[in-house]
Amino acid sequence: MSNMRTIRVTGKGLIKVHPDMTRITMTLEGMHPEYADTLRHSSEDTEKLKDILVPFGFSRNDLKTLNFSVDTEFESYKDKGVYKQRLIGYKFRHMMKVEFESDNDRLGKVLYALANSPVRPEFRISYTVKDPEAMKNTLLGRAVTDAKEKANVLTAASGTTLKDIQSIDYSWGEIDFEVRPMNRSLMMDACAPMAAEGGSYDMDIEPDDIEVSDTVTVIWEIS
Repeated sequence: MSNMRTIRVTGKGLIKVHPDMTRITMTLEGMHPEYADTLRHSSEDTEKLKDILVPFGFSRNDLKTLNFSVDTEFESYKDKGVYKQRLIGYKFRHMMKVEFESDNDRLGKVLYALANSPVRPEFRISYTVKDPEAMKNTLLGRAVTDAKEKANVLTAASGTTLKDIQSIDYSWGEIDFEVRPMNRSLMMDACAPMAAEGGSYDMDIEPDDIEVSDTVTVIWEIS
């Protein structure tokens, strides 16, 4: 049986970073009687959305799918006093995103084009960072540093000495580097009151800093 003495310390990392990327999340919906027609209309609407974005410096591959679903839709009816349900069609829901380096002028032009297009998606504007992996690595490093500083304080106070690290436990969970000034999806009709000039909306949005934290648990041998 091992007589090794250990100390377990949890360190916390915290970073605050200003977002440099704008994300527009768009959702297209539609319902049609036949399943094949539903898929066809979904594909056509997506292509129209790409056509709208290309003149503003996007490639067609920049529009990324986040979620796609087709669900059956039913309605209730009364037949000889008994309520029944019948199939009325298939409803698609296609959620997509496009990201670009933050530029309120470009954002205003894109939203204006979407508002005046044949497809009128719901949308949400949010902000993120260009290199989230670098931010995650910085966060992890700060958490380990914090754990070591706490361990040094504890061992010094207890008259022991830190030796080799025995294990590092990190959750590897998804960290959300995103801030959402608009906390709900909006229809393009909501953009109408905004000032429009020369095919653009006047967007004056300055997102707040993104603040995230995470923890790491480290076990050291002590003597």
